[in-house]
Amino acid sequence: MTVTIAPATPQDVAQLRQLYFDVYGHGYPVALGSDPAEMRRLIDDPHTHWLTARPEHTERTDRTARHEGAGRLAGSVAVQTDPGGRIGKLVGLAVHPEQRGGGLAGRLTAAVCADAFATGALDSIYATVRMVTPGPQQVFARNGFQALGLMPNAVEVAGCESLALFARHADGVLARRDGVGPVPGALVPLLEAARRSTGVEYGRPHAPDAPATDAPAADAPAPPAGQSAPVTAPMELITAPGFVRRRFLELFPDPGERFFPLHLPNAVLTPPDGAFEAYADLDRAAASCSLIAVHPSPAAVTGALEPLMAAVTRAGADYVETLLPLADTAGLNAFLAAGFIPSAVYPAMRRIGDRFHDYVVLSRTSRQIDFRATAVSDRLQPYLQAYLTAWTSTYLPLPEVAP
Repeated sequence: MTVTIAPATPQDVAQLRQLYFDVYGHGYPVALGSDPAEMRRLIDDPHTHWLTARPEHTERTDRTARHEGAGRLAGSVAVQTDPGGRIGKLVGLAVHPEQRGGGLAGRLTAAVCADAFATGALDSIYATVRMVTPGPQQVFARNGFQALGLMPNAVEVAGCESLALFARHADGVLARRDGVGPVPGALVPLLEAARRSTGVEYGRPHAPDAPATDAPAADAPAPPAGQSAPVTAPMELITAPGFVRRRFLELFPDPGERFFPLHLPNAVLTPPDGAFEAYADLDRAAASCSLIAVHPSPAAVTGALEPLMAAVTRAGADYVETLLPLADTAGLNAFLAAGFIPSAVYPAMRRIGDRFHDYVVLSRTSRQIDFRATAVSDRLQPYLQAYLTAWTSTYLPLPEVAP
């Protein structure tokens, strides 16, 4: 069956909701496919590219057309963009079960990426891809996306699922990356996995020279030298989106200080003494949380991430992630010391001047990780091995051997 791919319109909202229900049932945790008001806002948003695929029914009887679902959408996809960050996220790729197997997912992906990149306002587009089947990974790989890592237990859809991170860059972007200097030792396996999977070079990443120290226990991370002892008081969680965003903009007036594309905080976590404020995008429907920024700096949470994790878990999030520059050794060490695992590396994610800088996704989950039902493609295998290596060294320290 032939289809017509065209921009979504407000009149499509009801059929779009039906499409996402047919694909996901009641388990779709994204407002783009379930909240009519948000869907209309995104369709009208000049920074969102939303395409639909509709079957063409020509020279058919009315009875045949009704049988084949005349008027029903066959597929949908969108790219939401962050103009300031020059980055887009591909979301909501869905093909009706009756239309699968004909390459429609690939056509939608190619079309929406072409539209988004044609504006000249984007340096890259990323997607978080479900891993319940290999099909979605193949669709993105065939459309020029590179696998950048995986995030175990990242979302609640039809049960707890892991996601893979894929990204596609505009021409010439990767050639203008800044070099990679010393990194925390825990990141070396991830960068080597990225080199093997994507061919993107990271030089010879190595840990900075420092005296060897024993790995901290996972349930009681020791602070780095010179930092305060772990915080044990309960963390205060404020979930007042309007207040949180006003406060966030007051503390981070410079857009360059709040780089976490396509995320806005709706919650803030702080210890009773107010030593720091951690701003978060808390998504209870997806059982996930993104730590967007910490004032005065990411390293300020050193020793306080255990009560912070406990507060987030009580709020319904089993998965927490943060995004840090690869060059921010102090911030990376703070999260690594609290049991966060290097999960993905995003090369050339951020443009500063005429150069591009790499970022790292670190994640932590309070659920047991089970990869048995996960489809891990060859492109993701190096990341799986790197994640398992980092998780083992963090949570299963080798026992000391007596001489």
